[in-house]
Amino acid sequence: MRRRIIAGNWKMNKTRDEAVDLVGDLKESLADVGDVGDVEVVVCPPFTALDAVREALRGSNIEIGAQNMHWEDEGAFTGEISPLMLKNLGCVYVILGHSERRTYFGETDESVNRKVKSAMSNGLLPIVCVGETLEEREAGKTEAVVVRQTKAALAGVKTNGAERIVMAYEPVWAIGTGRTASADEANRVIRIIRQAVAEVFNERIAQEVRIQYGGSVKPQNIADFLGQPEIDGALVGGASLDAASFAAIVKPR
Repeated sequence: MRRRIIAGNWKMNKTRDEAVDLVGDLKESLADVGDVGDVEVVVCPPFTALDAVREALRGSNIEIGAQNMHWEDEGAFTGEISPLMLKNLGCVYVILGHSERRTYFGETDESVNRKVKSAMSNGLLPIVCVGETLEEREAGKTEAVVVRQTKAALAGVKTNGAERIVMAYEPVWAIGTGRTASADEANRVIRIIRQAVAEVFNERIAQEVRIQYGGSVKPQNIADFLGQPEIDGALVGGASLDAASFAAIVKPR
């Protein structure tokens, strides 16, 4: 049985001190999660707060992840962060291919693939985001887009350890808009993503890979998504910036 994973993507929010305050509240709110629910909890602060958040999370059941990384270990890449730096800061996960990175910073299927392979070779677990725009959805291209993005992101990734990769279906039209896919529709698309994973690797790995839903996830709708057989958790944006809201999403129903 796949273990649920709830990850909070803080995006470009929270100063170092604000981040420490937030995880302090989260630790208190989620102290019993390891005992009462089979769920993995991850927070992904800005780079500037990673070190402080790692220290604040010591002794807790919350993992830490980053929001992006470069594919090279080091070099003349001004303003970038390498996988070695993230590992040194204690990161376990790294979000890759988020639609905001694709839309605002020109990331492509090729660059996402390079990052996924680099993360895996450096011992980081990628949370790989895929999803269609509203225009693509209305044109009936949802399936084609998520299959293309999934296969491109995972191309050439070694089979050994691939089951630890996390996928995240984040329809672009639902991110930060207050709109969400229905639970049934999200489950249908995630089933398609899982089939694409099987075509890249094999059926065993596809059944072990965890696939999250993301896009305006809130305490009020999380139970609907987690009630679906293909959905293994959530990648949470705005609601992860409030300890009470995030805790309400994490705690089992």
